[in-house]
Amino acid sequence: MYARSSTFHGNPANIDAGIKFVEDEAAPMLGRMEGCLGLSLLVDRATGYCIATSSWQTEEAMTASDALLRPMRDRGRDVLGASMQVDSWEIVAMHRSHHGACCRVSWLEGDLDTMTETFRVALLPRLDEMDGFCSASLLVDRATGLGCATTAWESHDAMVASRTMADEMRNRTAQEASGVVVEVHEFDLAYAHLHVPEMA
Repeated sequence: MYARSSTFHGNPANIDAGIKFVEDEAAPMLGRMEGCLGLSLLVDRATGYCIATSSWQTEEAMTASDALLRPMRDRGRDVLGASMQVDSWEIVAMHRSHHGACCRVSWLEGDLDTMTETFRVALLPRLDEMDGFCSASLLVDRATGLGCATTAWESHDAMVASRTMADEMRNRTAQEASGVVVEVHEFDLAYAHLHVPEMA
């Protein structure tokens, strides 16, 4: 399974227009594309930081979609008044009980095989026991050694309550992978129609 993320640093005043664009234009277009498994949109209303992620059954389907989707990504950038960065990922772990209301995203550099093993074996069982936990995924970019872990929560209060344990688990993962934590950010989950199967 694979994913493409489009990261926007935009105008906070344009967030609602960006959500509407995803709901009315981007999602329907993606839904008609062969091999697409859905779309999510994370937003930070305070800063205008947004991440739209599409998921794909195969790397070939994701690559084949690129030219068709480029104009749509450009339109999203214009709607949000944003700069844009596009990244491609391999999905190496996915565990979901249900969609949540908000997400924490952590980017780590390090040994990706070790990172994946730690995530699956050590972190997912602990996350499952935490109040308000909804889902977790790990995406990797083998060319850069970058991993992107996302956890979803039922409420902002649940996400805040998980911060201390999340910090400990993140630091442990980075240490075991001989790597570093690059960035951590919390978002609202504004749109979630994903159909990636369980990969825990």
